[in-house]
Amino acid sequence: MNPSKALHGVRFAFGTLTVFPARITRWDRAAARAGMTLAPLAGLAVGLCAAATGAGFWAAGAGSLLVAVVSVAVPALLTRGLHLDGLADVADGLGSAKPAEEALRIMKRSDIGPFGVVALLFLLLAQIASLSRLYEDGWARGAAATVVSAVAARAALTLASRRGVPAARPDGLGAVVAGTVPGRRAALVAALVTAASAAAGLLLGPWSALHFALAVPAGLAVAQVLLRRCVGRFGGVTGDVFGAVAEASATVTLVALTLG
Repeated sequence: MNPSKALHGVRFAFGTLTVFPARITRWDRAAARAGMTLAPLAGLAVGLCAAATGAGFWAAGAGSLLVAVVSVAVPALLTRGLHLDGLADVADGLGSAKPAEEALRIMKRSDIGPFGVVALLFLLLAQIASLSRLYEDGWARGAAATVVSAVAARAALTLASRRGVPAARPDGLGAVVAGTVPGRRAALVAALVTAASAAAGLLLGPWSALHFALAVPAGLAVAQVLLRRCVGRFGGVTGDVFGAVAEASATVTLVALTLG
């Protein structure tokens, strides 16, 4: 990837996936390809901000539960809650048992139905409970898990953008990024994220390195299961599907880090 494409990609990734000031100079599939390839960088920025805020509360004497709540709230704020909103919309679409076109209309509504409320409730509880448990082992483990889960969430977006995954609608973010990333490149990004996560875990000890190396693929695998379900149900991906995939990956990664 040449420097010009990389710059457009960074702007695309940060401009679409975060609230950080990044002026998107190109809105086309070439920029989307670079942007979704580099999506984990946006996750790294979000995760570092969340970890730093959580560590600050930890240093101020806050308990692990409050630190966990803060660490979950920061990514929501830095993404305008779009991923959580996408999760809720996908839950409503999948739970409606309606044909694909009608399910997509349900997902476009501004309100949240019962399936969406339940999905948000349990997902946020799982994230907070997991991080609270991890912070009980020390701020370093909790902070590392916060960063790794954020990066894993965006790596899931890279995989969801790979070629062969169609868009469900002819417009919107899903139509721009769907099928843009070559399959081998997406797999390489997932491998690099896993390796980097293992390296982060190694700072906490050999067992933590293995733990982190297994947790990330677990999160990515569950995200792929959800992705396949959405493609089969809706005929492709949408911006909401991307949000749901990201949240699923982050949550499963955190839960996996608490096991064993």
